[in-house]
Amino acid sequence: MASAIKLVVFDWAGTTIDFGCRAPAGAFVAAFATRGVEVTLPEARAPMGLHKKDHIRAMLRAESVGAKWKAATGRDWTEADVAALYADVTPRQIEAAATYSELIPGVVATVSELRRRGVKVAATTGYFRAAADAVLTAAKRQGYEPDFNICADDVPAGRPAPWMIFRCMEALNVYPPAAVLKVGDTVIDIEDGRNAGCWSAGVVDSSNEMGLSAAGLSALAPADLTARRAEVHARYCAAGAHAVIESVADVPQLVSALGDRLSAGERP
Repeated sequence: MASAIKLVVFDWAGTTIDFGCRAPAGAFVAAFATRGVEVTLPEARAPMGLHKKDHIRAMLRAESVGAKWKAATGRDWTEADVAALYADVTPRQIEAAATYSELIPGVVATVSELRRRGVKVAATTGYFRAAADAVLTAAKRQGYEPDFNICADDVPAGRPAPWMIFRCMEALNVYPPAAVLKVGDTVIDIEDGRNAGCWSAGVVDSSNEMGLSAAGLSALAPADLTARRAEVHARYCAAGAHAVIESVADVPQLVSALGDRLSAGERP
């Protein structure tokens, strides 16, 4: 029986690095544009968290993007198109991951506090291996290195399947799932945490769901900020989030709160 959180599994872009999750979204927009398909940032962001090839399929299956594709190309999309778009997206994402590589404020202090408490830290991502390595290298330079790092290429299926979380648990010898907290910035992050049977929490302000840079967030009028936060909060809750936090800096407090819930007999 778990009595405390022993492992926190963080997502990368939008959670611990790249405020606003700008690197992945821009790469998809650019790749589709080479085919004459003008997708919007919200359309590019909608499947965020999936393996990037699955992300492309999800975009093409969306009614709006599928219609734009057919209008631009004169035909329905095929798996060959998915492969070609993925080949185009790959170098763009590696470059973007290196460009948008700044740690989100609070990450280093949060990880330091978790480790002071004896809590292990892992990282998962929908990025393919080359982009995941670029992100990890950039994070190390800034003082953040998880105890274990895994990407969607390393498992049979990416999110919302729970395999990356299970691999983290295995590698760091942490169980049961009730002793694990998954923290991410997309609905898919919430879903893979739930599918793993662990606690699942969404970060709001830096998230893909919010979709704003730090400067863009600061520029919002107070009423607009409150409304945008409420919208993201509602999406996370609809996906089954056990908790919603504004910032990654709130994770230590959440870990304490979940410890109290575990001690009271509650399970995710």
